[in-house]
Amino acid sequence: MLKWKQYASIFGIGAVGYSLIEIACRGHTHWTMTLTGGGCAVALYKMHRRMRNRHVLYRCGLGALIITAAELGVGLVVNRLMKWNVWDYSDRFMNVLGQICPRFTGYWFLLNIPLVPLFSWLDKSVFSEKAAQNSI
Repeated sequence: MLKWKQYASIFGIGAVGYSLIEIACRGHTHWTMTLTGGGCAVALYKMHRRMRNRHVLYRCGLGALIITAAELGVGLVVNRLMKWNVWDYSDRFMNVLGQICPRFTGYWFLLNIPLVPLFSWLDKSVFSEKAAQNSI
């Protein structure tokens, strides 16, 4: 049961956090980005936990690739297939089908930097066995 609560919490943090970033930077967001942000947060959490012995920069690079892959997949569905036009990077340098570009992959790398200590703190303080026993 604790795992389900952990992942639901991480999903919520990612969904709300990414939506707030989009609103701050673009002035709006879309529900598909809220879901994508939550899904990416869970994937990043699992990756950072499995690779906690790897260098932080390695994990941030891998995290950037995970988000970029999710962005491409979601973009191909919501922007190209369904024509919802949630975003368009067609005017960006080295874009791929207007869905991803190196600039945003760089932003996703930077976004991973604060996630490393956040996920560590959650594991030690919120998701630990001791924290679970204290909440009963």
